[in-house]
Amino acid sequence: MSDAPAAKPGKLKIIAELVKFEHSIFALPYAYVGAIYGAAAAATWPTWSALAWITVAMVGARAVAFTLNRAIDKEIDARNPRTAGRAVPSGLIKAWELWAFSLLMLGAYLVAVYNLAPITHWLWPIPLAMFIVYPYLKRFTPFAHFWLGACLGLGVVGGWAGVTDSVSALAPWVLGAAVAIWTAGFDIIYATQDYQSDIDDGVHSVPADFGIAPALLIARVLHILTVALFAWGGWLLGAGVWYYVGVVAAGILLAYENLIVRPDDLSHLDTAFFTVNGFVAVVAFAGVLVDRLVR
Repeated sequence: MSDAPAAKPGKLKIIAELVKFEHSIFALPYAYVGAIYGAAAAATWPTWSALAWITVAMVGARAVAFTLNRAIDKEIDARNPRTAGRAVPSGLIKAWELWAFSLLMLGAYLVAVYNLAPITHWLWPIPLAMFIVYPYLKRFTPFAHFWLGACLGLGVVGGWAGVTDSVSALAPWVLGAAVAIWTAGFDIIYATQDYQSDIDDGVHSVPADFGIAPALLIARVLHILTVALFAWGGWLLGAGVWYYVGVVAAGILLAYENLIVRPDDLSHLDTAFFTVNGFVAVVAFAGVLVDRLVR
């Protein structure tokens, strides 16, 4: 057997792992939902061009958010056994490489924004400001989960604004609130794995500040509210039956997610966070798409 050291992963692979592009599945479908129903108000569909630029804007903004989070939390991540091996604390990527990539993604975000409706040309700094604030909140409050949720929830409003040039309608804000509450709930579940590390390091989270069992109960309540907000949003939009089929399917998946993670058994955490939540976003979007196609 060879004693040669294992080859280091390439920079592109390191960056892809750093920002986890695949996690766009959590937010991107809801930006499409905003665009689809925003266009529906004018009895039309968003153009393929608009959908493409929304995709670029969402992926670019999310990549900027991840690089900021990784850079700001470098010391915290280094002290957490679960995250110490990440690219930034382990030194697999240099600071200039991280910031160069972030600037590239910021450029992509800005180019996309300026190819969408004019209102987005004025609103684009808001998500970036929220991304900058988010990593610092865990140093002061256990409710950073809700700020993270608001960041993702803005995707619905952004998709709507990108095709309608307006943010005055109530429906996208209600759907955005549903996404925000859903995100806060699954982020609380995810934070249970860092319970002891967060306590030792003085990092605030709902599990670390209130305990794992109360945190999981809070997540369940939030996910019940998520379904209620999606139902309310559908009512405001005059959505058809297929929209509600998607909401019910998402609700069943959320119930499953909360059932498989218990205070005395966190072994299914990855399934709950990565797999189930990905399906929640997909089935909710599928319900929206079929609803618009059949009407």
